[in-house]
Amino acid sequence: MNRVYLWTAKEQIDPDRLRGAGAVVMDVLLATTTMITMMERGARRVFPARDLADALELKRTWMSPRLLTGGEEDGREVPGFDLGPFPEEYTEEGIAGRDVVFLTTNGTPALRRAEGAERVLLASLRNAPAVAKYVQEANLAVVYLICAGSKGRQSLEDALCAGVIADRLGTAGWELDDGAILARDAARMHDGRMVEALSLGRVGRWFTSVGRRHTLEFAGAVGASTAVVGLEDGRLRLFGT
Repeated sequence: MNRVYLWTAKEQIDPDRLRGAGAVVMDVLLATTTMITMMERGARRVFPARDLADALELKRTWMSPRLLTGGEEDGREVPGFDLGPFPEEYTEEGIAGRDVVFLTTNGTPALRRAEGAERVLLASLRNAPAVAKYVQEANLAVVYLICAGSKGRQSLEDALCAGVIADRLGTAGWELDDGAILARDAARMHDGRMVEALSLGRVGRWFTSVGRRHTLEFAGAVGASTAVVGLEDGRLRLFGT
């Protein structure tokens, strides 16, 4: 039987266990939500960075008039970068055909730590149903749902995203570990009220306090995207929409 395991923070990533397995990485607020949006809106190439030093090296490597730098570090703007971490900054007009070096505190390092897996996918609440469908059809015996978390701790929004995926895989006959079952049950409890659920978490409370309710509404729109985005050779690839 196909099996699903949940890791609640990027610090749990074990490259040895990922060999031959699938990895689904999620940082709902906001890295994976924003990167999936970039790809939907026509970005040519997106390079997730391990850290600031890696981002600057990627910038030097791929420097061209069409290259943009974006993201955040420890929740703050990165000096000299063109854009921040928010999906609305990456408009179709501004990003179509462009390359992006993207750095975040948790999401992009989690992606790079997982890149030894057989297949690495990005998940957000927006594309979680599409990711679950892709995983069902990918013929992977083992899949790890990897929540980026924050400083080694679980994030509510990532757990809910993992739960949406686990729910759809579980009903398709996949065997869930205990963590995936807990996440599934949490997602079911908040079905139809995902934006309100996001506002309960630490990051969601901060977004609300600074007037970014619209960001939560965008990130919490379950199934709004059918894009399936993966990481291959250090850059993002659109597998389908």
